[in-house]
Amino acid sequence: MDTNDVLVFTSAVSSGSLAAAARRLGVTPMVATRRLAGLEAELGVRLLHRTTRSLSLTPEGESFLPFAQALVDNEAAAMALLHSGTESASGLLRMSVPISFGLKFIMPIVPRLLEDNPDLRISVDMTDSLPDLVTTGTDLAIRIARLRDSSLIARKLADNPRVIVASPRYLARRGVPLSLDDLANHDCLPLAGATHWTFREHGDERHARLNGRFSCSSIAGCYTACLGGAGIALLSTWYAADDIKAGRLVPIDFPGAQPEPINIWAVYPTTRLVLPKVRVFIAALRTALAEAGIEGTTE
Repeated sequence: MDTNDVLVFTSAVSSGSLAAAARRLGVTPMVATRRLAGLEAELGVRLLHRTTRSLSLTPEGESFLPFAQALVDNEAAAMALLHSGTESASGLLRMSVPISFGLKFIMPIVPRLLEDNPDLRISVDMTDSLPDLVTTGTDLAIRIARLRDSSLIARKLADNPRVIVASPRYLARRGVPLSLDDLANHDCLPLAGATHWTFREHGDERHARLNGRFSCSSIAGCYTACLGGAGIALLSTWYAADDIKAGRLVPIDFPGAQPEPINIWAVYPTTRLVLPKVRVFIAALRTALAEAGIEGTTE
């Protein structure tokens, strides 16, 4: 199997068309079409539904895609290793990161990574939802959550303690909640779709029902609304620390109850090897987290 043919297939999927794949690879559209046709003939299946305006994966193409991407990535990693004599970061690193975490921890390390690795390119998708890593060609996703998808490979990077906070203005107007039950009588600021916050109370899991008139798809929006006095938010401790120290936000404690512990994860597609570009990035991120005093980083 010619990896150049496979590269046309993976590029067409990630760019959305054969013409765009041809431009990315520096070949003519006719050459790209012939390579894809040759790959499909060799495999004996159609990989893509193609029209003049759209391109989509067939069921066989969807099944083959992760293996195709692994073939392309493995060849790139092998070539980089042979030419450099050592493991180096090169090629395009596609990653997905939460908005607030990306701004605080990812963006500051990007300039140095690009400076230290001249053959590395980085594309960051900032979103608080987890994309389909395979179909989007994403090499790495950083997520702060309780992971439930067993089809993904996840490696813990650090602990992520959280805190309930509100602005002094809100608390002066509405009072301080004294128990988890009190949250139902306050304006809480959850992520869109959330109906409760989960706590550990005396060793047991406890769901606190939420009430309020605001929600947001991004935790950054919840944070900004909280800072402005709109209500009570559940934030990562690292996100709220500076505002708590400055008095812009006030932590709210409930006797015997703590927000559910979650972690910071590096998430990979199951069939993708961890390439040098990913390992170099993870090492830089671990260093940044350790310097910020976020405990629980692991090798």
